[in-house]
Amino acid sequence: MFDTTGANAAYYNRILQHLGRPQLTPDQLAYCHMHTVDNALRFLFEDDGQLTAALAFRREMGYRDFIPMMTIEPHLKPLLRRLRPATKTAVGTNRSDTMEDVMEVHGLTDAFDLVVTSRDVPSPKPAPDILNRVLDHFRIGAAEAIYIGDSSLDEQAAQAAGIPLVAYRNPALQAWRHVERLDAVHDLLEAAGTN
Repeated sequence: MFDTTGANAAYYNRILQHLGRPQLTPDQLAYCHMHTVDNALRFLFEDDGQLTAALAFRREMGYRDFIPMMTIEPHLKPLLRRLRPATKTAVGTNRSDTMEDVMEVHGLTDAFDLVVTSRDVPSPKPAPDILNRVLDHFRIGAAEAIYIGDSSLDEQAAQAAGIPLVAYRNPALQAWRHVERLDAVHDLLEAAGTN
């Protein structure tokens, strides 16, 4: 849905700076980009005292200032307009307490039939819990859905849930199909006879 690399880098670098730590390395950014904020902070701060301080500062700082740094994928809204209401749509994300603000700022509040975050399930991706919640909500089987994702966590979650993965801009993922643009998803669904 978004390119969040710049926003996530700025967010975690602000926390690191506040605690007198150096900026993210590329490997740290890659990890933080895919995982929940709590898991990312545990990864960055192994010392219990610093972790406690980082978690407290995170709550105080919030994420709202970073949301405008997120770049919405250019074909997302047109794709949703083409799919809905005939096709049900959902967001399944490892974001926790920021998703409502993200949707509001980017004009997506009513754009999906369901939003499932890491707070809504026992375990975040790569566990299949988020995707299973979507399947249960719509009362469909895994073969009746597709999951669009761009990370190895998405790949693992889709495999665990048995849902065909459409890999977005990541040819390294094992997927049912690969796309470089979201508008290609509509054509994939039509070709598969599901839309």
